[in-house]
Amino acid sequence: MAKLRAPDGCPWDREQTFDSIKRHTLEETYEVMEAIENRDWPGLCEELGDLLLQPVFYAQMASEEDLFRIEDALRSINEKLIRRHPHIFGDVIAETAGEVLSNWDAIKKREKAEKGTAPAGLLDGITKTLPAVLEAKEISSRAAKAGFDWENPAQVVDKLHEELNELREAGTPDERESEIGDLFFVLVNLARFYKIDPEQALRRTNAKFKKRFAYMEERLAAEGRKVAGTPVGELEAYWQEAKRKT
Repeated sequence: MAKLRAPDGCPWDREQTFDSIKRHTLEETYEVMEAIENRDWPGLCEELGDLLLQPVFYAQMASEEDLFRIEDALRSINEKLIRRHPHIFGDVIAETAGEVLSNWDAIKKREKAEKGTAPAGLLDGITKTLPAVLEAKEISSRAAKAGFDWENPAQVVDKLHEELNELREAGTPDERESEIGDLFFVLVNLARFYKIDPEQALRRTNAKFKKRFAYMEERLAAEGRKVAGTPVGELEAYWQEAKRKT
């Protein structure tokens, strides 16, 4: 990377900045996720290499501006792992995953307070650039830890029906948008109660839909037809067939 960024290096690499590279970081992250979901282990190996290139790229640009070097980033995470695992590297006792997470959160909060970066409110420290589903998950999780939560999944389902009724009664586009947002937020909470990652659940459903839709397209193509123009009743029959076979 140092060679690529050198004056006689690659014109494209030399032109990149922190802002221009960050979108590639997000793309590579999702490609890693896709390889894992597909159980594509050779693909995962390759995608992890692509993902690892991102911190190398950032660190090289930072070193050119004398901000930090990659050794500093590696040292930082090593020190953080030791600090936040006192049950392994110290004398703290934590026998369950829940106790480990509780210790982690307490240590993280103390570190932020010592640095003077502790958020003013419980929800203030949530990254604003998170995808909306992940942001909702983090918001609801923090509120629940503070005691602002339902008692059981049945209560969340009741809330879901309440929001559905409010959506039916919404009279304007703005009201409908608001109620749809409320529905999403309640669903994220329901997933939390069932210990399901809502982002992962939706990604799996997306993949399932794509697979079944492709099956319909193949069946129709064999008959010289396309989805567009096929009566919805026939499409539903093909869809049910796809559900049985995929």
